[in-house]
Amino acid sequence: MKKMFTRLVAGYLVMAMCVMGMAPRVYAGMVSSEILTSTQTDRVAELTKIQKAMETKIIKERLKELGFTQKEIQARLDRLNDQQIHQLALGIDDLKVGGNGFEVLVVLLLIGIVVGVWVYATGHRVVVTK
Repeated sequence: MKKMFTRLVAGYLVMAMCVMGMAPRVYAGMVSSEILTSTQTDRVAELTKIQKAMETKIIKERLKELGFTQKEIQARLDRLNDQQIHQLALGIDDLKVGGNGFEVLVVLLLIGIVVGVWVYATGHRVVVTK
């Protein structure tokens, strides 16, 4: 009876961890009901952010490999409308170059815990020999 209860609880915990792991990260906040308009200062700030991102060594080298000169890049940026500039600036904010690997560590830890619970719940013994 106790072994069956342990297996039931272990199975429930495994399923609960899987369900909790699938929940997306959501950021919510209050938003006014009026339409937000982009001002000229927003455009300048976003263009500055884009220029700063384009000055990095990796992006400069890649654009040079593609055959773009600095004047061509500036001309293309000047042709963008406010909405396109805003989308590009948001894309730069969301960009993660390398990541910190924390998510991978958490996933591996959770997989190890699930395997450990499964081995314990099924009554298997793990024997390591040299």
